[in-house]
Formats: sequence, C-alpha cells, structure tokens
Amino acid sequence: MKKYGLIIAILMETAIAAPEIPAIFANVIKYQDETMVMVDKDKSYPLQKENPPYTLEAMTGKIIGTDTGLAFDFGEFTGTLYYGLINFNDGKNPMPVFFNKSVAIQQGKANIKIKGVLSGKYDMVGWEKNGKGTLGYRLVNQQGRIIYDGRISFQGWGQGPFVVNVSFIEEPTVNNVTNDSAVIAFTTNFPSTAVVKLGDKVVNSAISKHHEVQLTNLASDTIHYYTVTVFASDKLFNSQSYSFSTAPKPGTRKPFVFGYASDSRAGQGGGERDIYGTNAYVMKKIMAVAQAKGAVFFQFTGDMIDGRLNNISGTKLQYQNWKRAIEPFNHYLPVYTTMGNHEGLFHNFGDGKIEINVDRFPFVTESAEAVFASQFVLPQNGPISEDEAEYDPNPQTPGDFPTYKENVYYYVYDNVAMVVLNTDYLFSPSFKYWFVNKGKKDSLLYGGGLHGYLMDKQLEWLEKVLAKLEADPNIDFVFATQHTPIFPNGGHKVDDMWYDGDNTPRPHIAGKPLRRGVIEQRDRYLDILLKHKKVVAVLTGDEHNYARMELTPETNIYLPNWDKPKVEITRSLWQVNNGAAGAPYYGQEVLPWSQQVKLFSTQNAVVFFHVDGQDLRIEVINPETLERIE
Repeated sequence: MKKYGLIIAILMETAIAAPEIPAIFANVIKYQDETMVMVDKDKSYPLQKENPPYTLEAMTGKIIGTDTGLAFDFGEFTGTLYYGLINFNDGKNPMPVFFNKSVAIQQGKANIKIKGVLSGKYDMVGWEKNGKGTLGYRLVNQQGRIIYDGRISFQGWGQGPFVVNVSFIEEPTVNNVTNDSAVIAFTTNFPSTAVVKLGDKVVNSAISKHHEVQLTNLASDTIHYYTVTVFASDKLFNSQSYSFSTAPKPGTRKPFVFGYASDSRAGQGGGERDIYGTNAYVMKKIMAVAQAKGAVFFQFTGDMIDGRLNNISGTKLQYQNWKRAIEPFNHYLPVYTTMGNHEGLFHNFGDGKIEINVDRFPFVTESAEAVFASQFVLPQNGPISEDEAEYDPNPQTPGDFPTYKENVYYYVYDNVAMVVLNTDYLFSPSFKYWFVNKGKKDSLLYGGGLHGYLMDKQLEWLEKVLAKLEADPNIDFVFATQHTPIFPNGGHKVDDMWYDGDNTPRPHIAGKPLRRGVIEQRDRYLDILLKHKKVVAVLTGDEHNYARMELTPETNIYLPNWDKPKVEITRSLWQVNNGAAGAPYYGQEVLPWSQQVKLFSTQNAVVFFHVDGQDLRIEVINPETLERIE
C-alpha cells in the first residue's frame, strides 16, 4: 500500500467519514483514517466532498414570528423573496397569489410585514378576522433562477404579534388508491399529531413530521371528502380539506381515463421551466389537463428532476420542487412514479479530470433507491432486491444490493393493471459512458447497474406478476412501464436497450460482467411481454419526444451481424414513448425499426388512455396549447 501513501496524506487533511463498502463494488478502498478512494492500477481517485449549493433544510428556513409579520433565515442564501397569501376556500386547487412587492434576502435574512401590508383590501384570507393564514413564498437567486416555493402558516390574532403555526410543508396528497383503500400523506414543519376525518371515519396519526395515514374499508367507486388536521399544541393547529374517488371493484369495466408522461427535468427558457431541477411550468399544465380530462390516476415514469447529485439534501430539494408542482392536483388524483437515470444519487470519486460515480451507500439509507422511496408513497408489492441472484457475491447474506421498495411494483384500477419497472437500478453515469465511448474514456469497470438494463431478479418477479394478471378474469389490459425505451427513436440510440446494436454493455458486479449483454437481456424482457397476451403496450420515456411505435413480426430489431438467438415476435406490441413533459427535446433518428414509428412529435405532450370495457383508445395533447397531437 506504499504507493498510496501520498494519497492518504492528502486525504487526511480533509477526511471524509466513509461507510462500509458494498461487496458489489470492486477497487474501492477504505483506509483506517476513514478516507475512501477508488484505485485503477497506479491511479487513485479520492471520494469527493459534498458541497450542495442549495439544500431543503436551508430553503425551508428558520422562520419566526415578529410584532408585524415573519422573519426568515435562509443561511447563506442571497436573492429575492416573493410572497403572497393562499386562500384555501377560493377554488379547488389552492396556490399563492403573489403580492405586488418583494423583499431582498441579505446574508440569508429577510422580513415580511403582514400587518399593514397584507391587511385591509389585501387580506384576501381574512386573517385579521380569524387570526390565522398561510403564506406562500418563492426564493429566487441573484441570477434569477427560482430555487424553491415554500409554505408557512401563521397566527396573528388579528393585529399581531405573529407566531409561526404548524404548517404543511407538504400538503395532503392522495396515494395508492384502490377500490376500498387509500393513503393520505403530508409533512409538517413541527412534529405534530394528526387526525384524518373522512365522513364518520376518524384516523389518528402519532406525533411526527411526516405522516402516511392508511384509510381502509372504504366504499368503492365513491367520492370521499377528507379533512386533515395537524396539532402542535392546543393553540397551534391547522386544517385542509379535499376529496378523492375510490376505484370501482375490479372487473366492473366502467369507462375511465388515465394519464401518462415522463421526463420533466428542468427545461430551457427560465422562469418556472426551471424551479431548481424541474420543469414546474409544464408539469402544472399537464396536471391541469389531466384534472380537466377527469383522469382517475396518473403514471409518471422517471426523470422528474435534474438530480444526479452527490448529496441527499439537494436531491430532496429537487424532489420537493417536483411534488410542489403537482401538489394542487395530487390532493385529489393519485400520481404513481418510478426512477429514471436522473433520479441517480452518487458517491463521486475523482481527481479533477476524471469523475467516477457509484450508487450511494449504505444502500439501506442513502442509495438513490432508498432516498426515492423516502420521498414518495407507492405500492410495496415488488421484488426485494437483486440479493440471491447468480451474481450476488454473498448469496447467504442480504443487503448487498439496493432495495426495489417503491420503485418496482404494480397496481390495478378496474380492468387495467400497470406494472412499473426500474431500468436505472444501481445506476452510474460514468459506468454507462465507458461503454458509450467503447472504453476510450479512462474509467473503471468497478461495478454497477447499466442504464437501460432490467436485472435478473426484477425480470423473474415480472414473469410471475404477468402470469398472475394473465389469469385474472377481471383484467383486460396490462401496461408495462419503464424509463428507457426498448426501441429508442430519437436521442438515445447510443444507450437505452440498444447501445448502437452492441451487446457488449452489461452490468458488472464485484468487477465481473454479467452473463447476458444489454440486447440479450432486452430480448429476454420482450419474450416475457410477448407471451402474455394481455400486455398491450410498454410506456417509456428518456427520449424527450412523443413517439408511438408498433412492434410486429415483420419488425427488424437487430443489426445484420447479430450472431445470437433472436427473440420470436409472435404478435403486435405497442411502445408509447412520452418523454415530453418539459425536458429539452430530441429529434428523430434513423434506426432499424424506424418504419414502425406511426407518429413522432417534439411538442410537449401528455398521453391519455380512454378505457371503456374492452375498448382502448389513445389521445395525446399538447398541455400548453391544448392542441391534439393525435
């Protein structure tokens, strides 16, 4: 270890405490001083410091009441604070109406006057009469970029002094709706107890900041009105009221509509097209159209945020911005999500010229998958992990791999089932680019998942679930959804499940390549889908466009030099790609199956499926113009 002496000496000056290294990673060394490096022959790449420019903790601020309003402390943030009251009794989807003045944030500090400013004709919520209200605030940095939209409730007793009330940092949303159950989730600024009232049903939630309240034994196909009340004390409490509809009993076959989109990471053009990491402008438009169409649920499959950070708090801030964009509609409409490559969260190793990423660990608390699960409320009926796969370095010991909890799952609404997969499990961008550049870029095969690759345990689970759904007489249509297209058409021919037709790319575990390459694994996935006849379509994203393609027995899906067995395409299967939820567009590329693409568009798009018994129709709308794309 002498050749690493200089590296150790340098790292000791800024030592980073290192967790235990998962066995699936090769060439990562942890020293006695807790520093960690990745080694490649005679080179060493130290673990990089985390230096997030913005964190969720800083943006939610230290907020206190004053004699005339509220005082904010955002740490080191400098910029502008916009603010306005929120009237929860004026419209279905409450949002702040920003006041005609703003406040400068200097050295992190800003003061808002409520008394005498948001009074009289500007008191649109009646705080002077009832003593309380809620303020929406927006943080904009010195370059004009919107960083965060916050919420804070206050008590003013008519004239002040003001105190900060228990507030919904994340307002109530409805999740995991079935024909007889749902979960109401919300987060508060203070630890609080909570009561969810739904008709005569009252469910209490113990003291916490984050609450997930399970409602059971509900009447099916019914509108349920619910009120959430949170208590920090006898004097500090807050309530919000909304509604949701339970699903019909499976097999009822009543007409309904559901929506689909992917890829809402930040777009160009400034303003709400980039609220630190997400295109909130287009997402709000998409959800408004979904509500107007009467959608009963919405599926969103990855790349919600820019992500790909090496710190958890910055990642959570971006998730918060995405959730804030859909929140006014998520009060009523369940939204199901999964992971794309931009949900990646890493430990970064590098020397200033080379950067190497691995899925962040310890896996149980800090992996991209674990942090994703902490931010969303989703079904937990998927596989456990890739533990006990043939490539597991410790098959008798669980915990070598990240979780599939809440990023691989399925759900049912009436006669439709949606199976949600993860093609960015254990993802590392630098690992992917090693293959994209044919090994020309100096990088290690240190271990990790590959963008566009469905790993073995996930496919084993998929086969069992599809067999179960195929045998269910109440199910007529099954959709599979994953972030990466099986057949890229515009923007990702160098990766996804194609890699320019090269089968070499594959995950490496503990430094060893998996048995099957990306195209072999694609074919294994296709074979599973095709033999289950209820699977009508695969919903994908990653490519920032809308493309509807039909796979048929006549479709060419190989390069001429393919020398391995070919999957038998026995029937038609649709791939509907809608990665057009606000991320910068990709144009169409020429590929072996291009003639099978029935429609291609670079407009922003939201897809709706109209289900009426055994009739299924697709409708695609531009959420900005309301133009029908098809």
